[in-house]
Amino acid sequence: MSLKQRITDDMKAAMRAKEAERLNTIRMLLAAMKQKEVDERIELDDTLIVAIVDKLIKQRKDAAQQFEGGGRQDLADKEKSEIVVLEAYLPQRLSTEEVKAAVQAIVAELGACGPGDMGKVMGAVKQRLAGQADMGVVSAAVKAALAC
Repeated sequence: MSLKQRITDDMKAAMRAKEAERLNTIRMLLAAMKQKEVDERIELDDTLIVAIVDKLIKQRKDAAQQFEGGGRQDLADKEKSEIVVLEAYLPQRLSTEEVKAAVQAIVAELGACGPGDMGKVMGAVKQRLAGQADMGVVSAAVKAALAC
């Protein structure tokens, strides 16, 4: 079953179970997916859907942090509950050690050395580890690997 079909089925299940918060989060995800399809005139595959989910999670984390800084814990909790729903659609995340090993292998494969090759390495890493790792961790691992 494709990820898109799974999300649609989950929306239907949330409707039947009358889970309003979960339903709203899934509808927001489906709207973002539809927007991407319409804007770029493409059919989304699982990789692109994972990228959208990653983006939405990052937005929710940033918003939760802002709400907590502003003293609005109720809104921060809402954002965090949306993150939990969205994370169900991500593949299993790699550990920090696994990310470092993958980055080292890519750096060796590309023959990259020094900060000037950061863009080339990040492009290759994003393709291979899309949705499997937090890009903040990936960026730090790339910087460490390119310090030659």
